[in-house]
Amino acid sequence: MNIDPPNPGMPSLPPEERYRLYVDESGDHVFNKLEEPSHRYLCLLGCWFRMGDYLPFHWDLEKFKQEQLRHSPDEPIVLHREDIINRRGAFWRLREPDAAARFDAGLVKILSNAEFRVVAVVIDKLRLREKYPSPAHPYHLALGFLLQRYCGYLNHINRQGDVMAETRGKKEDFLLRDCYSWVYNRGSWGKMTSDAFQQALTSHELKLKPKTANIAGLQLADLLGHPVKQSVLAENGVQVPTPTAFATTIVSVANLKFNRHLYNGRVEGYGSVLFPK
Repeated sequence: MNIDPPNPGMPSLPPEERYRLYVDESGDHVFNKLEEPSHRYLCLLGCWFRMGDYLPFHWDLEKFKQEQLRHSPDEPIVLHREDIINRRGAFWRLREPDAAARFDAGLVKILSNAEFRVVAVVIDKLRLREKYPSPAHPYHLALGFLLQRYCGYLNHINRQGDVMAETRGKKEDFLLRDCYSWVYNRGSWGKMTSDAFQQALTSHELKLKPKTANIAGLQLADLLGHPVKQSVLAENGVQVPTPTAFATTIVSVANLKFNRHLYNGRVEGYGSVLFPK
């Protein structure tokens, strides 16, 4: 696992004490079809791990996939929410109810045992356009809010980390990199200075990996993104479709992992953000 050299302003730390934020999105960033809920809301969901906690999660997930869906190690199976739901590709085995039940129970156990924190930032693009004559780009907003919470946590515990997302395509990758660089170099709308971001982050560049790289943290973010987004919307009074039983279980696990206020345990504003309200 490649981790950048430490910031010279921070104490030298062993690799297992470094952190990584894994980011995935649910929804899109364009201002089209905003009357449709599936297009109105963009969610960036991030899961961060201390690297000493990440390695056991990675190996547990690989063992789980091999036990549930026998496959060649040279052709690893990548967990992708839509493929699992639609029983596509290697997940055709889950069409059998008993196999699906074993898979769901095993996955929930792994997620429950893993040590990580979750932040979900949901941007209401319709409200954003209505409230601001020249709205900021939804990605700029969402990634800025997400990095504020990640870097705030790292600075509080005197640690550092980096950020990884999944490649989406040339245009989308450029946009994500640009948004990350903007926050790193300029700060975030008066809430956190660039110095605070640079103190916490070991790299001035966002790391991007393809789905085929089989990154456990990116698979986790993919699994949580949609159900957690729907849960955040429901908690804020937005009508959403009734979740499946498994989605409800996944959200119950995520609820235990949300980033929280250090003293009062509050999740809103720390582990979940809806903007604007």
